[in-house]
Amino acid sequence: MILLALIALTATAASAGEHRIGGGANYWVSVDDIEVGDNKLDDDGIAFFGSYQYWPGLLGLEVDLEFLPDRFGESAVSPQAYLLVGKGVYAGVGIGTTYTDGDLVDEPFFALKAGFNLEILPGIYADIYGNYRFNDTAAFDNEESDIDTDTVFLGVAVRVAL
Repeated sequence: MILLALIALTATAASAGEHRIGGGANYWVSVDDIEVGDNKLDDDGIAFFGSYQYWPGLLGLEVDLEFLPDRFGESAVSPQAYLLVGKGVYAGVGIGTTYTDGDLVDEPFFALKAGFNLEILPGIYADIYGNYRFNDTAAFDNEESDIDTDTVFLGVAVRVAL
């Protein structure tokens, strides 16, 4: 699937694609309650991110760098990439990883994303979306077991066409 997407992006690269850069914020909540020992961790929060999109046609590419100031009690940084289909209304799939407490997680997360990419002024876009991230497990300090941390995100971004 990734190979076909790269071929499609390369084939349409001859046409003038639109580059967009911006940032935004996400509200996230884990699907299950997170308990470590006798402590229940905060299972929701706000994240902030910088974003780049390239739209050569109906297929688009998005790359984000997200900062989660309080992800289950620790700060985290999460680079991620999405392959998107559509224009004003879009959907896509993505992959990313999380860097927290000095280490990258063992396995990447996979994501589904859908939203509305609306041009609010010439060259300025508002993106309102939902995102579901599939995480197999997350290890927490001093814990012997891994905990499922699937997460739902609702977000908004503002991007400017370059």
